[in-house]
Order: sequence, then structure tokens, then C-alpha cells
Amino acid sequence: MTTPEPIKPPLDAPIATVAISAGRLRAVVMGWGAVLQKLEMVRPQGPRLLTLGFSRPDDYAAHSPHFGATAGRFANRIRDGRLTLDGQHLQLTRNQAEKHHLHGGYRGFGKRLWAVLAQDAGSVTLALVSPGGDEGYPGTLTAVCRYHLRDSATLRVELAAITDAPSPVNLVHHSYFNLDGGGDILQARLMIDADHYTPVDADLIPSGEIAAVAGTVFDFRRLRPIGHWVGSEPVPYDHNFVLRRSPQDSAGLSRAARLVAASGDLAMEVWTTEPGLQFYSGGKVTTAIAGHHGMPYGPFAGLCLEPQRFPDAPNHAHFPDAILRPGTVYRQVTEYRFSEVKPA
Repeated sequence: MTTPEPIKPPLDAPIATVAISAGRLRAVVMGWGAVLQKLEMVRPQGPRLLTLGFSRPDDYAAHSPHFGATAGRFANRIRDGRLTLDGQHLQLTRNQAEKHHLHGGYRGFGKRLWAVLAQDAGSVTLALVSPGGDEGYPGTLTAVCRYHLRDSATLRVELAAITDAPSPVNLVHHSYFNLDGGGDILQARLMIDADHYTPVDADLIPSGEIAAVAGTVFDFRRLRPIGHWVGSEPVPYDHNFVLRRSPQDSAGLSRAARLVAASGDLAMEVWTTEPGLQFYSGGKVTTAIAGHHGMPYGPFAGLCLEPQRFPDAPNHAHFPDAILRPGTVYRQVTEYRFSEVKPA
């Protein structure tokens, strides 16, 4: 993907929506937040809705918990919004309970108007410019997001960025998936290609430890139901998993996860270039308005599988590097590959 020259949409520009389709997938993408507003798969029985969202673009600003958004400049969390970069102490905005930095701040990339640069039948490319000082970040950064429906049933998300000063960068695609098209995801089955994860504190900030999943509720090395009860409550997963990153396909992507619908008839595999995967089981989801097809959204209505650099990476030298420097290009490629599952 070519990184274009910096571009800013006018402040009074309307929210653009672009419909794309290819093979068995159909999608709608919004300029606001570079949001994947809707993704569905065409099946012999009729279309199956695959993601959570709202039918009206105007509802996202007030009601969306990052449904389908492109989160950044640094997605996930940075403790106290603080880091040291090249000997300089930086203070980012603290928008998580006014304590920590989350998803790029009060007006992170998932809450901004992006410009639509290009589109065709099966793809759309958007761009955003974040000026120096934005939410406390140094340097002007240009970010690009491309959604591409390819093959018979693959959503490819390409993210790129350039900067004119060193800056932490971690862009994340934040769709909430439900392969059954409704209900909750607790009986869906999940496998994550990870032997380790990063434990967190009560504020969901990594401690710096890299711990084995074996013998814990975080062991998803084999396909198993997501719902794991401790007492009367299911475990509320919102954790980063350390991906094995091998083997790789011909494009340099490695499998991160496999998800199978509770009904057992549809599967999704996540393949990515990234070292980590945030698994959020959606335990805090609740919306004041109905979503697509009039469906109410409550806890565990959908789950996120977010390829990423590790949360709070700038504060842990042993985590994968998350600093972008001038003259280099941040790139992430992730594919969500859908397939029918034949009865045994």
C-alpha cells in the first residue's frame, strides 16, 4: 500500500459511507473513525451479519464502544499516559477514568473524520493527519487505512503511518465479531496461537510479565468455548496474547486465532503481521440504542480480536518496539478469513 501525501478533510465534511463487495462478503465503511460499519457474508440460507454496529452513521459518536473503528495513534493503554522517548518525558492525555491513556485519547483516531482517498468495487482507502501535540503526541503523523475484500471471503485490513518526529504508534482494527449473527459469543469456540500472555492489573495495564497460558483460564491453544465461569460469572477477557508468529504464509502473515460460531456452521481465522493479539470478550458492552436489524447489544454480544503491538509497550523495553521514526513506515496487514464449516 502506498502512503499518500498528508491530507486533511474539511471540518464540515459530511460522514462518507462507502459500500464494497467481493466474493461472498459485503461491507460498508465510514469516513468517521475509518469504521467498518457493517460486514456480512452471503450464504445460501441468506446473508449472515458478522459484526456489531449501528445502521445510522450519526449514532456512532454518541453510542459506539469503538465498533469497527481504527484505533490510534496508540491503541490500547499506556499507564498514566506517561512514557520516556529519547530521554524526553511525554505526558499524553488521560482519558481512561482520567488516569490512563486509552485508544489515542479523548479524540483518538477512531473518533475522527478520515478522508476517503480511493475506492473501487472491492476496496476503499482512507487517510488521516494527526498534527504534532495532538493528545500529547510528538510529530505530525499521517495514517492510512485500506479495507479490501478479496478471494471468496477474506477481509484484508492494511494500516500504515509515517511521522516527522519519533512517536509511539499502534494502530488497531476494532471490530466486534459475532459469527452467529446474534445472541452472545460465550458458546462460540476460540483458539489463539499463543503460549504466553501479558498479565494485567485492575486497570488492565500490563505488569511487564510474560506468563505461560498453560494451566490457566487463558489457555486457548486448542479450540474451546469462550465462556469459562468462575462462580456465577464468565471470565471477562481483555488481555494481550503473545503470538507464536510461525509458520508464515507466502505474504508473511501468521495465523493468530480461529473462531467458530456457536452454531458450528461458520469459522473465521485471523492472520497478521503483528506480534500480539488483544482478545476482548465484550463483557462491558452495553448500548442505549439498538444495533443492526434492531438487535439490542449487551455484555458478550460480540468479541474483538485485535492484532497489535503490546499495550503499554513504550514503558517496557522487552516488549516489541512501538516507536515510529522519521524515514520509516509503520505497516500492519491483517486478514480475517471466513469459511463454511461442514457438518461432521
